[in-house]
Amino acid sequence: MKVVIFAGGLGSRLGEETGVIPKPMVPIGNHPILWHIMSIYAHYGYREFVICLGHRGDVIKRYFRDFYILNNDYTVEYSRPDSLTCHTDCIHERDWKITLVDTGQDSLKGARLKIVEPYLTDTFFLTYGDGVADIDIEELIRFHRQHGKAVTITGVHPPSRFGEIICDGERVVTFTEKPQASEGLINGGFMVLEKAILDELTREPDCDFEIGPLENLAAEGEVMVYRHPGQWECMDTPRDRDHLNKLWRQGEAFWKAWD
Repeated sequence: MKVVIFAGGLGSRLGEETGVIPKPMVPIGNHPILWHIMSIYAHYGYREFVICLGHRGDVIKRYFRDFYILNNDYTVEYSRPDSLTCHTDCIHERDWKITLVDTGQDSLKGARLKIVEPYLTDTFFLTYGDGVADIDIEELIRFHRQHGKAVTITGVHPPSRFGEIICDGERVVTFTEKPQASEGLINGGFMVLEKAILDELTREPDCDFEIGPLENLAAEGEVMVYRHPGQWECMDTPRDRDHLNKLWRQGEAFWKAWD
């Protein structure tokens, strides 16, 4: 199964940073959040990716074109222009296969998905380029196959935008940063779709995905929700970016299933 990732949005709420690089390229640690998302799937054996490009898609193309030399130590001999000797190796990404598709600067998600249709053959994963989770991908696909409907979305409890004070009476015991909300689910990405639903989409830039096609499929009883019991967060604001980087630095990245 292939993994389709939306990576074409503006990400304007992250501020000036996404004017220079696209939102999925904003780093957590030494790698963009896009790499972290791909690593979640790769850990479960799903290593073929189709990336829907848009805003500053050239940055993503260059990153993957130059990935090997950007992430390895190497020697180049200028007397031999074609020489390049690498001294380390990216074992983690060695068997990844990545298709990068320009799906338009202003296209909505439905159009982006329709444009990459030629690269899809059967059931596929779909997710957003800004969210990470400690999700069990095998359990997700098992759930999808069991119910037999066209679409599975992953329902998550969004983290609170504010920290929580834990008290014992009037005494503050601790502060909890961005706890998970206890009620209400949102679509956290990590979806599974049957290719047949692409017939509901067009390549017109104003063709959306959630509004319209997904709503119609839900009305027909073809959309099921996998209730993710664990953690999920997205990188929507500078505060989110800083929080995810803090978790990574402290070795508390809940989404890191790989070694």
